[in-house]
Amino acid sequence: MDHSVKPPQNRVLSVKMWPPSKSTRLMLVERMVKNITTPSIFSRKYGLLSLQEAEDDAKRIEDLAFATANKHFQNEPDGDGTSAVQVYAKESSKLMLDVIKRGPQEESDVVSANKQSGDILFDISCGRRAFIDEDEARELLRPLTDPHNSFTKIRFSNRSFGSEAAKFAATVLSSIKDQLTEVDLSDVVAGRPEAEALEAMTMFSSALEGSKLRFLDLSDNALGEKGIRAFGSLIKSQHDLEELYLMNDGISEDAARAVRELLPSTGKTRVLHFHNNMTGDEGAIAIAEIVRQCPSLEDFRCSSTRIGSEGGVALAEALQHCTHLKKLDLRDNMFGVEGGIALAKTLSVLTHLTEIYMSYLNLEDEGTEAIAEALLKSATSLEVLELAGNDITVNSTGKLAACIASKQSLSKLNLSENELKDEGSILIAKAVEGHDQLLEVDLSTNMIRRAGARALAQTVVKKHTFKLLNINGNYISDEGIDEVNEMFKDCPDKLGPLDDNDPEGEDFEDESEEEEGEEDNDLESKLGGLKIKQGEE
Repeated sequence: MDHSVKPPQNRVLSVKMWPPSKSTRLMLVERMVKNITTPSIFSRKYGLLSLQEAEDDAKRIEDLAFATANKHFQNEPDGDGTSAVQVYAKESSKLMLDVIKRGPQEESDVVSANKQSGDILFDISCGRRAFIDEDEARELLRPLTDPHNSFTKIRFSNRSFGSEAAKFAATVLSSIKDQLTEVDLSDVVAGRPEAEALEAMTMFSSALEGSKLRFLDLSDNALGEKGIRAFGSLIKSQHDLEELYLMNDGISEDAARAVRELLPSTGKTRVLHFHNNMTGDEGAIAIAEIVRQCPSLEDFRCSSTRIGSEGGVALAEALQHCTHLKKLDLRDNMFGVEGGIALAKTLSVLTHLTEIYMSYLNLEDEGTEAIAEALLKSATSLEVLELAGNDITVNSTGKLAACIASKQSLSKLNLSENELKDEGSILIAKAVEGHDQLLEVDLSTNMIRRAGARALAQTVVKKHTFKLLNINGNYISDEGIDEVNEMFKDCPDKLGPLDDNDPEGEDFEDESEEEEGEEDNDLESKLGGLKIKQGEE
């Protein structure tokens, strides 16, 4: 019998370098603690950390390094993990050096930092807008890597993140996302090439996916549909969101549809802002579908979004479901008379409105009258009413004045850039006579002459809390300006500038100053005894 030992057959062993074992991770923490607490040229310059602080920092560093390396490994699942180990070691070294250079932090310093954060806000938006690289991101976001931090709100706006800076920021955000309730990522990719911007947004989105945010601001990022979808995983995971801001984001028709598709219909949304986009009518219809699913909505802004009558009507009809609405801002669109009439029907059921901004909607007299009649029976606590630039003439001012007279809580009234002339402005002056809370009145650029200016000035100057009357850009004569200035001589700061008035305006071509004075006095006497009756035809 042959008892010789046969050599084993050749076998290929496959060794996975990643992930490291628990003991390996603990060993790295111990080594970092030793390095951080060992006297060196750095400790002589920056100070030596205590053992407890070093242990806390080492654990945090290892967690961040592991998360970064693990993400790297997941992107290369067929590798043996060698490159992930290298990332793990490199990241640990970088973060450890940051801690050593930072030096010790006394307990009182940590407590002070948290107190200074007020409502626990971490904010890097101050100062001049700037590009930041990875090293700057590490420095700026250092407080977020502190294991003692308890920030619940972050504001990254005004800083443009490149790919590497965003990668580090995403790692930090991922580690604290469960404690966050408010995230402001507005203006975080300004000036970046599209591919890099989309990559940064996608990394932020993935890092924050699954967080339970109450507030999310993605404004000023030129998102378009691609950007909305880059933030898709974040938006889609938000089931507790109360405030969403998508302003100046290039929200087109397709982007608006993407928002509608991604945003969960939870009924919890209270604030929704889409200011300054290119939404158009079709996009407005998509936004209207979102609004219809927001019965708790209190503040809705869809201004400067290129919406015409069709989109305006769709939005108006959707807003009828938002009976808790307090603030409505639709300025600078093209709703026209049809949109104005649709808005009037909606306003009649929105009884809790306190602020209405409907300037530059092309409402004209017909749309304005419909809105004024609707508001007579609604919005009893209205504080702000803006209807500038709507081609409103004296023909609809009677009903508008009746509406204004009924709003005793009114603090701000803006009817600038219309055609009220003297007769209309005198009606408005009478309408606000009993308004003790009135702070601002703007009837600039309304073809007003001496009589109208005098009536407005006489009414508001007597109000103790009044702050500003703007009647610039009208046709007030030099004598009329002198008269108004005299009325405000004891409170000149309450009268706006009058440098754009044109005493030679179109209504003065064939009149002498004497004739003008006689006509002004006659007009005031005719309107002086006029009583504004609510609801009078």
